[in-house]
Amino acid sequence: MEEIKVNYIENIKIRYEDLTKSEKKVADYILSSGEKIINQTLTDIKKSTGVGDATIIRFCQKLDYQGFSDLKIAIAKVAFEKGSDEEAPDSYTALVGSRLINAIKSTIQLINTKELNKGIELIRNSKRIFIFGVGASGVTAVDMASRFLREGIQAEAITDSHYQAQNASLMTSEDLIIAFSLSGRTKDTFDSCRIAKANGAKIIVITNHLLSPIAKKGDAVLQTTVEELLMNGGSLSGKISQLCICDLLITGYTITYHINSLKIREQVLRSVIDKEID
Repeated sequence: MEEIKVNYIENIKIRYEDLTKSEKKVADYILSSGEKIINQTLTDIKKSTGVGDATIIRFCQKLDYQGFSDLKIAIAKVAFEKGSDEEAPDSYTALVGSRLINAIKSTIQLINTKELNKGIELIRNSKRIFIFGVGASGVTAVDMASRFLREGIQAEAITDSHYQAQNASLMTSEDLIIAFSLSGRTKDTFDSCRIAKANGAKIIVITNHLLSPIAKKGDAVLQTTVEELLMNGGSLSGKISQLCICDLLITGYTITYHINSLKIREQVLRSVIDKEID
């Protein structure tokens, strides 16, 4: 298939009159929604337009995209190029700093205290804690496990999807999963949470989208606030928002249950103090 030379907006406008009435509904919805489409699924489009899967696929193919995923990538490219144009060489340092600061501020402002306290209680009442994340969220999962350890909490970060599913299959009501997914739609994480939930395990979900499939599996759901472009996944802003919630959970736990952090930190420090080279 030849590379499409125009962006998705121009492509739709050029082909608009060749579309059927149902396909035009899809076109109108995509043109009005823009970048929001990146985080939507075929099911979301169906609900919003009232058309079927076949109509959406035919629409994509009439625009010379192989399917809905290709269309989403085309939309993501436009969003990415728009962001790149705004990042002039003389302003990108301030822009990066502003994004990180805003990630923390917006996360704190939107935090649901009731859900946060529920999460802290789940940590307290669990015998075993597993932290699930894949891709960029896997990096956050490993970091959170390390932070837990410094507070005397032994938690296992699992970033391999097969290992997640295997562990989930053996979980009980005494186990807790902390699941990271900015989109809330990561299939591997969702599948593992579904298995664990069926076995009675409790789940804390940390995600951008409170109504996402993974969020619906959560006993406590905490919202991150950084929308990542499809072409720019794994950004530091997204991790900062996730890590901010990590700190809220861990700090809240140590304060609520009067954990002697200093003594525990000293024990942990003594275990690695001789690891540095003279």
